[in-house]
Parts: sequence; C-alpha cells; structure tokens
Amino acid sequence: MKIEFDLKLQQTQKLIMTPELKQAIEILQLNWLELNHLIEQELETNPLLEKEEEIEQPLYQEGDFVELAKYIRAAEERKYYEDSEDEELEDFNYENLVFVKPSLTDHLLFQLHVTAVSPKIQKICEYIIFSLSPSGYLIEDTKDIAQMLECTEREVLNALSIVQSFDPPGVGARNLKECLKLQLLAQDKYKGILKEFVDYHLKEIAEGKYSYLAKLYNISLKEVQQAIDFIKKLNPKPGSSFSSTTDVRYIVPDVEIVKRNEEYIIMVNDSITPKLKINNYYYSILNSQDEEAKRYISSKLQSAMWLIKSLESRKETLYKVVKAIVELQRDFLDKGINYLKPMTQKQIADIVGIHESTVSRAINGKYAATPRGLFELKFFFQSGISNKNGNEFSAETIKNLIKKLIEEEDPTNPLSDQKIVEILKEKNINISRRTVAKYREECNIPSTVKRRRY
Repeated sequence: MKIEFDLKLQQTQKLIMTPELKQAIEILQLNWLELNHLIEQELETNPLLEKEEEIEQPLYQEGDFVELAKYIRAAEERKYYEDSEDEELEDFNYENLVFVKPSLTDHLLFQLHVTAVSPKIQKICEYIIFSLSPSGYLIEDTKDIAQMLECTEREVLNALSIVQSFDPPGVGARNLKECLKLQLLAQDKYKGILKEFVDYHLKEIAEGKYSYLAKLYNISLKEVQQAIDFIKKLNPKPGSSFSSTTDVRYIVPDVEIVKRNEEYIIMVNDSITPKLKINNYYYSILNSQDEEAKRYISSKLQSAMWLIKSLESRKETLYKVVKAIVELQRDFLDKGINYLKPMTQKQIADIVGIHESTVSRAINGKYAATPRGLFELKFFFQSGISNKNGNEFSAETIKNLIKKLIEEEDPTNPLSDQKIVEILKEKNINISRRTVAKYREECNIPSTVKRRRY
C-alpha cells in the first residue's frame, strides 16, 4: 500500500464574528433605553468619546427686536390710560397645577387617623393597611399577623373589620367572595338572590350556567341575568383606582411616519440618543512621543469610531426597514385597520437586501409613531390568509371584523362561532370555526353562552 502526501490550495468563505461586528449586531437590536445605557457606559470607559453640545438658537432674530419694542410700547400706553379701579388680578387657573392622586395606603391611613380606636388596635390597623396588595386584598393570614404583633387573633380580626369599613368598599378582603360581600353590605344589598349567588355560585356565574341557576332557585332567566349584571358592576379590585408606587414606562417612538402631500416621510428619532464625537484633546496625544499613551489612545480611538459607525449603521438600517414596511402597509396607513396586510420579515429582507435575522433585530422592541397611532414595529408583521380574488387579510383585520360582528349582534341571540364563519365566508374570508374561536379568545370575548342576554 502506497501513501502519497500532497498539498492543495482551497478557497472558502467564512464569516468571522469580530468584536466590532458583534457590537454592531448588538447595537442594532437594542431599544432606545438599552442603547442609551450602552452609550453612557462607553462614555464612562472611553476618554476618546464625548457628547456633542447642542447650540441653542436665539429665540429672536435681530430684526424682530424692532417689532418687539413697538409691541411693548403699545402695551404700556394701554396700561397707562386704563382706569386703575377696573384692573383685576389675573385669575388663578387651577388647571396649571398637577394634583398627585393619593395612594391606597395614604387614603386608608387618613381614614384611620380620624377614627376613634385604641392605640393598640390602631397599630394593628396600620400593619394591615401596609400589608394590603395593590388590588386592596389582605394576603397575610390573620394568625401570622397576631404572632408578628404579639396580640390575639381576635384583636387582629377586630382591626381588620375596621379597615374593611373604610372607603373604597371591599378593601381589606381576603378573597373575591369577601370583597363582593363587603361591597354588597355597603349598599345594603347583601340579601336574597344576590347573597346566595355571591356566597355559593361564583363558579357557576363565571361558567355562564344561567339556566342551571334559574332552575335551582325556581326563578326566571331574566331575574338571574339582572342579579348577575348587578354583581358584575361590583369592583373585584377595589384598590386598582388608586395611584401605584411603581414607575410608569413611557414609550418613546424610535421612528416617526408623517404624511406630507400624499407621501409618507420616515424620520428616525435622533433626539432620544446623544450625538457622539471624538475628543480633540485626547486625539492630539497621537502626535506625542509617548508610545505607551499612543497605543492606548489608538485602541480607544478604534473602539470609539466603531461605536459611532455602528450607531449610523443602526439608523440607516432602521430607516430602510421602516420605509419598506410603509410601502407594503400603505393601505393601512391610508384607510385603517381593516386594510392591514399579512407581512413577513422575509418580504422586508428581500426588499431591503439584508438577511431576515437583521430585520428581526432591527424591529426588536422599537416603536413607530404613525398617523394611525403608536405601534410596535412587530405589529405590522401579521399572519393572514388570501382569498380566491387575491385579496389578503391579516389576522388583526379578521379579529377586528369579528369584534365588529359581535358588537352589532342581537344580545338575546348572540352569534355562534360557526355563524361568524359563515358571515366571513360571504366576505370571501375562508377560515375555520376553530380559528374564529382562537381569535375571539385572543380578543377576550366570551363564548356565545356567556354573551347571551335574557
């Protein structure tokens, strides 16, 4: 057996994930909040980077002061000739003040402090108030509270009854049944069929077993419906109407789509991130004789330049992706939700000339302000169907049609899922009953039995 050794040259293409490429991909998929955090970190660690200072433009041009002087002189003359007795102080406008809504805890503590109770009971009441969930429920067990405060469970229950007597009705309840009971007691309605339904049949009410309840209590379906309607008007979360201590996250659009002269203009929001530039002082060190300093500055300069380039690349990619979305979804922007078309990330990738994964990163966590409202970019990528005429209907469009049909239905004879299928078929939208049920549930619309009115 003869073994031969040979050398051959072969060219192959490989994608090497360099640190710079990895950074560019990471920056593309960040939303504005994460991007700002990354930029702040880079500003702290890289001395070559600094923020560009925005130059404030003067409020007035030089020629404007002539007109301003004339206006002031005319105003002074009017003031001089006016009768001083007719002068009135400027009305105080309460709309200029921002009133902070009290929290549930503050609201309950105020009521407690004007209630005549012993110091010990007041201390227990305060503990209960601070233990309430944001919805107004008492999560802790009364035995545990008694052990914690070194008092009897009877004293805890006494304090709890005081808290439960406060506004809003239902606060301090330990479960849904007690919450509804407290609200009925506050309205003097905890009696008769309402009492029976709340105490024993909340599960049947949730399942829509109205006929069963009518037969059980030997009353008409109309009486059952009226009782349940009254119960549904009660608030299952009495504390939800008060302000919360949690922070509110405001959505800042990454892109703004504006219509001008029948054309849509796409503007990437630059104001949400600081503009970066190279620090001239540190850059000048490259001309020094200190080789160690030059090596350090050179490495930091390369990192800074890559960051600035990645930010520009992110902006350009985002613009191209949104531009392609606008081209495909123009009917939606012009006419509304019923004209939203099915769209995939591959379609956008083919138009822009980039990989599908790049589109996915570009739309991740980003929002667009449009003439139709504020939407997450992922909203425009809807699944859907096409009919025999070639018309396309997105899932969101079909959901909207289903909601409209149900809003206009006869409450005494609500539409079944099969009936909705038949109505949509008349509109050349062919979907199965299972799909209608799925879309209906995603819209939080109850079943036919639960929507029926008597």
